[in-house]
Amino acid sequence: MLRRSIAPLVAVALAACGDELPAPDVVARVGGSGIALTVFEEYLERSSIELDAGLDDRVLTQLFDDFLDETLVHRMAVEDGVVEASAGRHQALETLVRRRFADELTDERVLLYYRTHLERFSRPERVRLSQILVEERAAAELAHQELASGVPFEEVARRLSTEPAAAIGGDQGYLTRDDLPPAFVETVFELEIGQYSPIVAVDYGFHIFQVTDRRPAETVPSDQAAAEIRDLLRREDSEEIQSSLVEEARGRYNVSVYASNLPFDYQGSHG
Repeated sequence: MLRRSIAPLVAVALAACGDELPAPDVVARVGGSGIALTVFEEYLERSSIELDAGLDDRVLTQLFDDFLDETLVHRMAVEDGVVEASAGRHQALETLVRRRFADELTDERVLLYYRTHLERFSRPERVRLSQILVEERAAAELAHQELASGVPFEEVARRLSTEPAAAIGGDQGYLTRDDLPPAFVETVFELEIGQYSPIVAVDYGFHIFQVTDRRPAETVPSDQAAAEIRDLLRREDSEEIQSSLVEEARGRYNVSVYASNLPFDYQGSHG
C-alpha cells in the first residue's frame, strides 16, 4: 500500500538496450526506462532512511516495492494527463485519489458504521485519581494523620509525596480499571468522591489514594461520534483507492527488477 507521506519523484531514465544486460547501477526497468539505484537512495533519504543503515532485507524489500509502486502510479498519472511530468509523487497520488473519491459521506453510512461498531464508542467507568507516594511508612503515617486532621489532600501531596505529579497535588487524571495495577483496582474504585484510602504498601513504597471525581460507563452518542467516524471512513476510502491505483498501475506496466544490482536480498512482489 502506498504511504501517506510520499516524497517527490526524481526520475532518472536510462535508455533500454534491447535484451542486453543492464548497467551495474540499474536496479529496475519500467517499460523501456531504467531506474538507477541512486533514485531509490534519494527516495529513502527523503524519509531519513539510509540504505546502508543495517535494515533487514525484508524491510528493504518492502521499501523497494513501495518505491516501484509509487513510481508506477506517478507514471500512470502523467500518461493519463492527470498531472505534469514535473509533479511529485504525492501530488500525483492526491490528484488521482481526489478524482476517484466517492461523494461526501452520507449520514446513513456514518450511522451504519456507528451501529455496527458500537463497542468502539463505549467508555468504561472512570475515576479521577490523586495519589501520595512516599518511600517510608513513617512518612505515609504522617501524611495520613494530616489528612485526618483536615489538611487538603493536594497540599499534603505537594509537601510529602515523591512521585512526579506531586507538584500538582498528585493528580493522575481520569483512569479506568484497566489503567490501574490489579492490586489497586478494588481499593480505588470503592472510594467515594473526596474520600481517601488507607495506606497501601507496595514493594517500592506506600500509597494513599483519593478519588476527586467519577464518570460512569457510557456510550458516546452518535452525533458526538460522527466527526470521528467521518475521518475514519475517509481514511479507509483513501487507502482502498490507493490500493486499487497500485493494482491498475501494476497491470499496465511491465516491471523488471535486477536483484543482483541491489545491495540487499530482494524477495519482493515485482518481477
